Order: sequence, then structure tokens, then C-alpha cells
Amino acid sequence: MLDYLASLSTRYPVLTDVTWWQGIIIALIVVAIMEVVAIVSHKYVMHGFLWSLHKSHHEPRTGAFEKNDWFGVAGAIPSMILLMIGTHYGLHMITAIGAGITAYGAIYFGLHDVLVHRRVKHSWNPQWGYMKRVVQAHRLHHVVETKHGTVSFGFIWAPPIRKLKAQLEADGRGRIRASAKMKAEMGMIDNAEHWAR
Repeated sequence: MLDYLASLSTRYPVLTDVTWWQGIIIALIVVAIMEVVAIVSHKYVMHGFLWSLHKSHHEPRTGAFEKNDWFGVAGAIPSMILLMIGTHYGLHMITAIGAGITAYGAIYFGLHDVLVHRRVKHSWNPQWGYMKRVVQAHRLHHVVETKHGTVSFGFIWAPPIRKLKAQLEADGRGRIRASAKMKAEMGMIDNAEHWAR
């Protein structure tokens, strides 16, 4: 296996002939691809056959970790492997792909875990634009307390809020959680009504 990896640079020069700016472009493309992968896996895996793990994310957290965190571990493994192989064997394209997956994980952590769920305490509350929409969209995702009937499965891309609200009302399959319960679960701030707009 190691001999095969070592031979890749001579067998496939495209893997090594990547400039730094091409590497950045490749990494950005991978970030976009990862969002599509995340949407599909969130909707059909996390809210599908692995709901038993993801369900913990839709319930009040009692400690620092939840079963759902295993999805983050699973996402980190391929990025670490690609980064190690790419850097060790000089396969710059493989390194860029691993860097793109890692960048997506960092963006996800910042938006999802820090900004929305406040797993790292802070007092910043976005009042407008993209950041506010990301927070609102994910909070609307958590309005439904059941496996089915929720909306907004992306982590970086957030559909328009009006569209998500209309989708929730039209679907009606999911059980909408009580407002006070949701606010407590989400660690929402005092002006929680602000997020419902």
C-alpha cells in the first residue's frame, strides 16, 4: 500500500502539479461539495437510519458532548488521512482536498456549534444578513422535535426564512416543540422573540 502511494506522484503528475492558488481553488470547491454532502447526509442519514445518534442533538444537552458528535469525528477522519497522505507523499491535490474538508469542518464548528448552539459561550447575536439567516434557519430546523417534518438541512447555506416557515406549515408531519422548551434547549438569549421574526 505504501509503495502504491509513493508511486502516485510519478504515475499521476496531476496530483503533484498543483500551484498554491490552484490548491486554494480546489479547497474552496471541496467546501462547496461538502455542503452538498452535509445536506444529503443530514436529511437522509442523520434524520434517517442514524437518527438514534442524531436525536441527541435535538434534545437538551446535559454535558459537554452528545452522541451526535460522532458525526464530527467521522468527518474528521477522511480529512486527516488525506492531509497526511498528501503532505507525506507530495500529492498537493490530495492535500488541497483534505484542506477543503478540514476548512468545511472549521466553518461548520464556527457557525453551528459556536454561533447557533453556543457550545462556546459568547454574547454576539447577528442582527442582519447572512449570519442572522443561518441562525434563524437552523433554529427553525430545531423547532420540530421529531425525526421527520423538519426543514433546513444545510450548515453553511440557509434558505430564505419565509420559505422555511411556509414549508413547516405546509408539511405538518413533525411535532412542533413548545416555545419555552425550545428556547431552553437552544440556549437562546433573553430576546428570543427576535429569532422568531
